[in-house]
Amino acid sequence: MSHHIVEARDLEFCYPDRTEALRQISFTIRHGESVAIVGANGAGKSTLLLHLNGYLTPSAGQVRIGDCLLTRDTLNEVRRTVGMVFQDPDDQLFMSTVFDDVAFGPLNLGLTPEEVKKRVEDALATVGVSELADRPPHRLSTGQKRRVAIASVLSMSPDILVMDEPTAGLDPRARRRLIELLASFTHTKIIATHDLDMVIDLCERTIVMHAGEIRADGPTDEIFANEALLHQCRLELPLRMQGCPVCSQGGAARRK
Repeated sequence: MSHHIVEARDLEFCYPDRTEALRQISFTIRHGESVAIVGANGAGKSTLLLHLNGYLTPSAGQVRIGDCLLTRDTLNEVRRTVGMVFQDPDDQLFMSTVFDDVAFGPLNLGLTPEEVKKRVEDALATVGVSELADRPPHRLSTGQKRRVAIASVLSMSPDILVMDEPTAGLDPRARRRLIELLASFTHTKIIATHDLDMVIDLCERTIVMHAGEIRADGPTDEIFANEALLHQCRLELPLRMQGCPVCSQGGAARRK
């Protein structure tokens, strides 16, 4: 793969009921970038992510990973490069133990048992849950499941991480730990999320989607400074950028 560039060109997608989910989506993401994809519910974020490693096939347009056009013939090669972490970790964890879940991908690559064991141990250590190797996934907390789901992707040694709402359902401490973990990765990261404060922490670039279209694409600080854009796309300012309502009321009272 040439520099692991992710490129979409004139991407369109209609569901079987003829709902238009994506309209003329085009962008290029280069090696090492951390890019957020934000938008209200129904904007098309998750549908777009599912095109980036072939879970969905576009109605029109194309996806290219590096110098490789995503087709049925290149699907396996692309999926070795693009690791997908789903919004619900229960969609990703299905084996009887954490070790087996993380080993599933490497085993399907035909690696030796020794190499599989090393990849599993390294992936679990990277996300800080080595002690969970023998635990059944259904007995884990949401935060633990999220880390194991990421480990199951890392064990495939991808160059690009694609994540759908990685902080959803996490308590504040688990959320902070996950953000710190993701910040430590040198992978190209593409993150669809409603957590705009996380975007400030992790992503120097933000793509705003609305009604299946890209409405803006640029530096995160510039995107979040455009309150008119956020309002049009049914988004709120990140919490840390919102003024304190109590302080604002106190200031207004003192000015009277």
